[in-house]
Amino acid sequence: MNALELLEHDVINCHTCPRLVEWRERVAEEKRASYANDTYWGRAVPGFGDPSAKLMVVGLAPAAHGANRTGRMFTGDRSGDWLYRALYRAGFGNQPESVSIDDGLKMSGAWITSPVKCAPPLNKPTTEEITNCRPFFVRELDALAPRVIIALGGIGFSAVVRHFDIRPRPKFGHAVEVMIDDNTTLLASYHVSQQNTFTGKLTEEMLDDVFNRARQLVDYH
Repeated sequence: MNALELLEHDVINCHTCPRLVEWRERVAEEKRASYANDTYWGRAVPGFGDPSAKLMVVGLAPAAHGANRTGRMFTGDRSGDWLYRALYRAGFGNQPESVSIDDGLKMSGAWITSPVKCAPPLNKPTTEEITNCRPFFVRELDALAPRVIIALGGIGFSAVVRHFDIRPRPKFGHAVEVMIDDNTTLLASYHVSQQNTFTGKLTEEMLDDVFNRARQLVDYH
């Protein structure tokens, strides 16, 4: 196994956090009515994409009835609908939607991940759970060495800032841009959660601006 394959194996087989394990498995058993006939993944969800990616997209955690159901980050939920359309428009994906793990989606130059690998209750992991998952995130960053990182939301942003020990600590905000070093740039975006997209706090134009900037930086490198 290479580093990413070994990481995927270790993530899928992780049972470190009792609260998250109990929740992800309970959701997979009880299911949402609209997915009653689906077989839920119900495990920790590894990152996925192009192993030679220069862009890493960092979310928060798998959605209970999204990635916890499909087994692939941002696949099968409305947050993913927004994300994959933006990736497609910026030239990082071969199709604008992701509904299942075998739907033919391929990333080109992009990797999708999260600092927390299991679906947390109410989408709120504890500080301890974030810390427990951190070694996976560190291994992922080390294996990929991305040139551009897009953090979707404050938790993803904080995870990247902590990893690179960026000082003074930058404040999260939409379209914030941070030079980590001469070769690596951190871009911030509001998360593509429904609480942001339904309220208009995040628009597709705003999201496109961030991904188009990522495209410029990736092409420059």
